[in-house]
Amino acid sequence: MKKSLFLLLAILAANVQYAMSQEKITQTAGHVQLGEFAPKFAELNDDVLFGEVWNRPGLSPHDRSMVTVAALIGKGIIDSSLAHHLEFAKQNGVTRTEISEMLTHIAFYAGWPNAWGAFRLAKDVWAEDGVSDDNGKSVFQQEMIFPIGEPNTAYAQYFIGNSYLARISEDQIQFSNVTFEPRCRNNWHIHHATKGGGQMLVCVAGRGWYQEEGKPAVQMLPGDVIHIPANVKHWHGAAADSWFAHLAFEIPGENASNEWLEPVSDKEYDKLGK
Repeated sequence: MKKSLFLLLAILAANVQYAMSQEKITQTAGHVQLGEFAPKFAELNDDVLFGEVWNRPGLSPHDRSMVTVAALIGKGIIDSSLAHHLEFAKQNGVTRTEISEMLTHIAFYAGWPNAWGAFRLAKDVWAEDGVSDDNGKSVFQQEMIFPIGEPNTAYAQYFIGNSYLARISEDQIQFSNVTFEPRCRNNWHIHHATKGGGQMLVCVAGRGWYQEEGKPAVQMLPGDVIHIPANVKHWHGAAADSWFAHLAFEIPGENASNEWLEPVSDKEYDKLGK
C-alpha cells in the first residue's frame, strides 16, 4: 500500500513538474535589435537558442540560468549581457542565497575580479529581496516539486505563524500542498464523520510534527505518511528550526465536517524541542 502511494505521488509530482514547465520561454531581442541587419543571427538567437534549447526538458530554466551565469563569468563576461542573464535567472527562480553562494564558489575557479564584477551586478538585481531571502521561503521552494502557493489567509485564524496553501488537484482525488514556516502549526482540530472521513498527510519537504490527543508527538520527514482517523483530535505543523510541507488528502465521509479547537500553546510546543 505504501509503495503504491509513493508511486502515485511520484506520478503526480511528474505531472505537476510537467505542467509547471509548460510556460514556454520566448525571446524577441534578436529580431528587434538585429532583425534587419542580421536576420539569420536573430533567428538563431530567438528561435533556436531561446525557443528550443532553453525549453528542452533535460534541465529546468532555473538550472539553465545557473549554468549560463557560471559560463559567462568563467569567460570574463561581466557586462550588460551578464546583467540580462542575472535578471533572467531571478525570473527563473534563482534566489539571493543561491546566487551569492554560486558567485562565491565561482570566485575560486573563474577569478576574484570576475566574481567581484558579477557581485556588483547581482547585488542590484536582488536588492529588493532583503537580506533574509524571505526568511528562507524561496530556498525551501527549491527543495520540492510542489508549489508553496499563496498565503493561507482563509484559515489564518486557526494557525500560529504563517502558512501557505496550493491546490494541487480538484479532480478525482482532491488534495493540497500545505507549507508551514518554522514554528508554525495549526490548532487542535477534529475531522468529524459518521462514516469514513478523516485525513491523510504525506510529508514532501522539511521537518514537522503530528500529534494526537493523549499520545506523544510524531516527527514527520519527507516520505512519511500519517493516517488520521475521523473524530480524532490532533494538530500538525513545522519544527522550530525548519520549514515543513505536506500534502493533505481529505478522505470522503458521511456528514463530514471540521471542528477547530484551541491553539497549541508555546509551552506545549516547546516541549518538543527543535
